[in-house]
Amino acid sequence: MKENKMGVMPVNKLLISMSLPMMISMLVQALYNIVDSIFVSRINENALTAVSLAFPIQALLIAFGTGTGVGVNAVLSKALGEKDNKKASKAAANAIFLAVMTYLVALIIGLCFVGIFYRSQTDDAEIVSYGIQYLTIVCVFSIGMLMQMMLEKLLQSTGKTIFSMITQTVGAIINIIMDPILIFGLFGMPRMGVAGAAIATIFGQCVGSALALFFNLKFNKEISLSMKGFKPDPSMIGKIYSVGIPSIIMQAIGSLMTYGMNRILITFSSTATAVFGVYFKIQSFIFMPVFGLNNGMVPIIAYNYGAGYRDRVVKTLKLGVTYAMCIMLFGLLIFQLFPDAFLRMFAASDHMMEIGVPALRIISIHFPLAAVGIVFGSFYQALGNGIYSMFVSLIRQLIVLLPAAWFLSRLGNVIYVWWAFPIAEVFALIVSVSMMVVIFRNVVNHIGEKQGL
Repeated sequence: MKENKMGVMPVNKLLISMSLPMMISMLVQALYNIVDSIFVSRINENALTAVSLAFPIQALLIAFGTGTGVGVNAVLSKALGEKDNKKASKAAANAIFLAVMTYLVALIIGLCFVGIFYRSQTDDAEIVSYGIQYLTIVCVFSIGMLMQMMLEKLLQSTGKTIFSMITQTVGAIINIIMDPILIFGLFGMPRMGVAGAAIATIFGQCVGSALALFFNLKFNKEISLSMKGFKPDPSMIGKIYSVGIPSIIMQAIGSLMTYGMNRILITFSSTATAVFGVYFKIQSFIFMPVFGLNNGMVPIIAYNYGAGYRDRVVKTLKLGVTYAMCIMLFGLLIFQLFPDAFLRMFAASDHMMEIGVPALRIISIHFPLAAVGIVFGSFYQALGNGIYSMFVSLIRQLIVLLPAAWFLSRLGNVIYVWWAFPIAEVFALIVSVSMMVVIFRNVVNHIGEKQGL
C-alpha cells in the first residue's frame, strides 16, 4: 500500500504544507469573529457586553465539537499509519453520529437554559434581552457549526487541510458579508440587531458544513464516509473519547473560566466585562494561527507514532514549538505597542480605553509561555495522552487563574485582576514541562521498538 505523505515527506515541508492552510483559515475565522463584534458594538456597549457574555456557552459547544474531533483525528490518523483503512472509515462514521448527538445537547441548551444563564451574570434587562436573542439562535441552529468542525477534522486526519481551509474561508466570508446587512437592515432587509449577527454566523457555518461534506465525499478516498446500515460502535466511540474527553474537559474548563471571570469583572462594571470579551476577540488573531499549526501537527505526530517513526515525531514537536513561539512573540509585540488602536475598532468609550489599554498589555505578557504549553498539550493528545493536557488546563484556568483573579479583585482595582493570566501561565508551564519529561521517558523514547525500527 502506498505510504501516506505524512510518513515520507520531509517534516518541515510537511508541517508547513498541512498547517499553513489551517492557519490561514483560522485567521479568517478570527477575522469574522472580530468583525461580528465590531458591528455589534455599533449598536451600543450593552449589545457588545451581551455577545461577550455568550462566550462561555459558545465555548462549551465548541469544546464538545472540537474535543470529539481531536479524538477522531488521533484515532483515524493512527489507523492510517497502521494501514488499517477499514478502522479509519469506522472512526469517520462514528464521528458523524457523535456530531449529531452533540447537536441534541446544544438544542436543549438553546431552548431551555439561555435565559437562566444570562440572569446568573447580570440583572441589566437590556443586556439580558440582547443575549437571549443572540445565544438562542446560535444554539438552536448549531448543527452547521458542529458538522463543519467534524467534517473538517476528517479532512485534516488524512492530510487534506487545503479543503478545510476552503470550507472555513467560504463560511467566514459569507458571515462577514451578511453581518452588516442583517444587523443594520441594508439592501431592503429588516434591521435585526444582535439577532442578525447570530443568523449571519449560523448561515456561514451551514454553508461551510455543506462544502466540507462535498469535499469528503469527492476527494477523501482514504476513508469511506457511508452511513448505510450504520450502527454506533461502542468500542470505537470509547477509543475516540479516551482521547477526546480530556480535550472536551480541557476546553470546557475554558468555558467555566470565562464564566467565572465575567462574574468577577462585572462587580467592577459591565465595561470591564466588555473589555474581557474584546480581549478574547483580538487575541484570537494570535492564538488561532497557533491552533492551526497544532491542527496540522497532530495528525503528523499520530500517523508517525502509529507507523513507528520516532525521529519524525520528535522533529515535528521541535518545529511546532519554534513556529508557535515566533507567532506568540509577534503577538506580544503588537499588544504592547497598539492596544489603543485595537480598542478603537470596537467604538471604545473613554472608560473602556482606561480599563482596556493596561488590560491588553498585562494579559499579553503570558503569550510566549502559552506557545510552549499549547504545543505540548497537542503533542500529548496526538500520542493518546490527552489526560495530561486536561490536567495542565485545570491548573492554568481553574486551580490557579480564577482563585488568583478573585484574590486580586479584593484589592479593589480591576487592573490587578489581569495579572492572574501571566501568574497562571507560569504555574502551567512548570507542570507541562515536567509532564513532557515523563512522556519522553515512557513513550517517545520507545516509539518504533515493536516495529523493529
